[in-house]
Amino acid sequence: MPVFTAHTAETAPAAARRAIEGVRGRFGWLPTPVALMADSPQLLTGFLATSAGFEQTDLAPLEREVVILTVSTTNECHFCVALHTGKLTQIGATTELITALRAGSALPEPRLEALRRFTLAVLDHRGAVPDNELHEFLTAGYQPRHALDVVLGVGAYTMSTFANRLTGAPLDPPLAAHAWTPAA
Repeated sequence: MPVFTAHTAETAPAAARRAIEGVRGRFGWLPTPVALMADSPQLLTGFLATSAGFEQTDLAPLEREVVILTVSTTNECHFCVALHTGKLTQIGATTELITALRAGSALPEPRLEALRRFTLAVLDHRGAVPDNELHEFLTAGYQPRHALDVVLGVGAYTMSTFANRLTGAPLDPPLAAHAWTPAA
């Protein structure tokens, strides 16, 4: 018997229904991770608010996706990697960049690679990034506010990846073309 319930707008706790409807309206379908997160309306609305805040940062859309894919591959969230691979494709990212992000390997563009490495440093050091790694990030052309924007992205997508793994969120059929499994 499953521990977590994949809710619909009709079965979700009342406090989660508006969020579910909003996500379904935005996607045209209800992603199973959202349906599963609805068991905790506070988690669901917290994640959606935090990720919306991350979308409003000074980081460009491609840069935000670098942060998200770095968190998602590090935390081994197959759903997030698939969903954001699709988003990268939509915004015109190169196949080379997408392949490198999915593999967790160096990116072809130095500035984006500095962002990927800084995101890993935030994760690896739980925010206590060594001065030399922060300096490398800033030398690549980022500002101190961008370092804090990365922290926001790491926080938002750590919530999502952990919840997706805890609930065993399956990959929804619309994302099958972007399926991903972590390297052994």
